Amino acid sequence: MTDKQRRFINEYLIDLNATQAAIRAGYSRKTADRIGPELLGKTCVSKAIREAKAERQERTEITQDYVLLKLKEIADKTASDAQDSDLKYSNKIKALELLGKHVGVFDGKEKPEPDSYGKQALADMLRAPKPNRDIKDFEDG
Repeated sequence: MTDKQRRFINEYLIDLNATQAAIRAGYSRKTADRIGPELLGKTCVSKAIREAKAERQERTEITQDYVLLKLKEIADKTASDAQDSDLKYSNKIKALELLGKHVGVFDGKEKPEPDSYGKQALADMLRAPKPNRDIKDFEDG
């Protein structure tokens, strides 16, 4: 493996962007969009990247399970767009989107059969009373 390939590996681990990693490693900007993916296809480079990711995962203790559990914690929290809210709806939606992508909800290939918890949660949401809004809620005061 060349020094430039080693630099590419180190740069790739920063943001997982092969083109940008190739540029930062010293490859030509003109060909980086071709060279980056080509380097990822090389056995020695892909093996070194896998090993480096495994070492980092062990060192940081951030695994796929950890990330999924944290996203689930966010998705399970109550959200509000109130100014003093710890969790805004947009952040909760993003967590749900990432979880949905992980389980293949949005890939369009097949629609997963909801589990019994999912069916119950949906039924509960549909039955939940809508908050009563009074004009006082919108007045400054």
